[in-house]
Amino acid sequence: MATETLGSLLERRLVIVTGKGGTGKTTVAAALAVAAARSGRRVLVAETGRDEQLPRLLAPGSPAVGYEGREVLPGITAMRIDPFAALAEYLSLQLGMRSLVDLVLRNRSFRQLMSAAPGWRDLITLGKVWHIEQMTDGDGGPRYDLIVVDAPATGHGVTFLDVPHVVVSAVRAGPLRRNAQRVEQMVVDPERTLLLPVALAEELPTRETAELVERLRADVGITIDRAVVNGVFPAPFPEALPDLDERLAALPDATPLGELPRPTTLAACARHLRARFDLNRGYVTEIGRLTGLPVVLLPYLAQGIEGPAEIEKLADALVEPPRSVTA
Repeated sequence: MATETLGSLLERRLVIVTGKGGTGKTTVAAALAVAAARSGRRVLVAETGRDEQLPRLLAPGSPAVGYEGREVLPGITAMRIDPFAALAEYLSLQLGMRSLVDLVLRNRSFRQLMSAAPGWRDLITLGKVWHIEQMTDGDGGPRYDLIVVDAPATGHGVTFLDVPHVVVSAVRAGPLRRNAQRVEQMVVDPERTLLLPVALAEELPTRETAELVERLRADVGITIDRAVVNGVFPAPFPEALPDLDERLAALPDATPLGELPRPTTLAACARHLRARFDLNRGYVTEIGRLTGLPVVLLPYLAQGIEGPAEIEKLADALVEPPRSVTA
């Protein structure tokens, strides 16, 4: 796919972010929300995990947002989609008896039974996303210009997105099938929805990302037009000194360098930096080759994510046009 044909990430209605645990997918979701809000868009960013991470990244020190959600920054509303809260909302809409629904859902035995049942949490979570996507503002337009979903990690990602299709295939009629069809249509609509896989330039994340993309293309049919590679190391030497490691190695060990270590020590450090950079870039190329996707490179931040300033840096890089790395 030619990178020049790709639109901006901000042009979609729904971006679902996933990746192997530890690749920074939640950070990428936060950065995408920031980039969209800076462009004047109204953004909802939703977590699906057990713990809230996004408020801490976007507005450190702010209280929890919960299922109801709230605005954490101008233009950015954050929420955590709790499956039981979403189930209560759905059943109340279907049955019209919220007090009875709440009573049943508070029952410990019922919750234990539901916790053991596969699939329903994914379906009800995606159903809530569909419901949010349908919300309108006072003028009849969409309430949110962009919805960013911090989805489950790759090990669970295919199941999460394939559940609506499974339900449609298994259930012949009724409201469950109709609702699952609506959700499935949203997931596979290339004009509305994009999956954004996040990887690190390391062996295991590279392999898992390739497997995820292959399975989602085959089993779900969701649009994937780029991959994000997070934590990419910068070039180790200045452009004017691309062979700095070799130059250091060529210096006599007795060369006076003031308070710096001896040239042999500096040369060893420089060789290590070059090797790490080359290995990193090799995996970036491998991600592009195995997935057939252009990539967006996010920089390695030596100090990690300490607050909104680092999220802003990633937001800048995230909306850059992706680049082909397979050639």
